[in-house]
Amino acid sequence: MNFSSLFNYKACLFIFTLLLSSLSSFSQNQNDTDNFWNHVRFGGGIGLSFGDGFFSGTISPTGIYEFNSKFAAGVGLNATYNKQDNFFKSTIFGGSLIGLFNPIRELQVSAEFEQLNVNRKFENSIYKDDNYWYPALFMGIGYGNGNVTFGIRYDLLYSREKSIYADAYMPFVRVFF
Repeated sequence: MNFSSLFNYKACLFIFTLLLSSLSSFSQNQNDTDNFWNHVRFGGGIGLSFGDGFFSGTISPTGIYEFNSKFAAGVGLNATYNKQDNFFKSTIFGGSLIGLFNPIRELQVSAEFEQLNVNRKFENSIYKDDNYWYPALFMGIGYGNGNVTFGIRYDLLYSREKSIYADAYMPFVRVFF
């Protein structure tokens, strides 16, 4: 593991620990605990893609804490499996930290740091197997109506060679219950 990957991993772990410790400080007694859970929302995504010898499946649960009607923050997990017959297999595991800001009820601005471990194994000897950590820092904007928000996000750290995403711009749909 090189210095840059180690630094990104430690930074992500530090931020995750800080977020968890700050959220747990809200629950000091039973009334505060009940009030805490009234502000927690869960959501996430499920992806499924298949074609001529190709399969991809993703699950990414997310939980957020709504501090008030304008600010929310949370954590997410990501697990993805891809396979192209006679070419490659990949597994991707990781987590993310997300911050949401709603200046008005319908408009959502977001920042999300995602750290993924990518493990690719090629069946063809032309390509080299890979196992690396990939960071992504998304800035997004979306339109929300109730529990659903539609929008677009941009990866500020996008790398064409290492990213698991085809492009730095990505549409999104967020659903929280």
